[in-house]
Amino acid sequence: MPATTPREDAAIRAAVIRLARPDGDGGAVIERAAILAEGLPAAEIEAWIVAHGGEPEAPLIVARSGRYGLRPDLGLLGGSPPPRRYVLPTDALV
Repeated sequence: MPATTPREDAAIRAAVIRLARPDGDGGAVIERAAILAEGLPAAEIEAWIVAHGGEPEAPLIVARSGRYGLRPDLGLLGGSPPPRRYVLPTDALV
């Protein structure tokens, strides 16, 4: 990702603040669906979050029952699904 100008960085930060909601630990959480709903700047928003200490939420491991329930290789096309939300640390939006 090319370096952003201060104006672009401020616009991305404003979008992150608008999309974020508080979590129980004093930080913030942003749903990936909300980021994607922003349209074209979604990749820049995700990159900004990661650059400022945000992390993708670990996916929940759901045990399925039946013959194929414990197979670890049943992801989407062999890969892992994208994160459902990003978790930002307490000081990321200050």
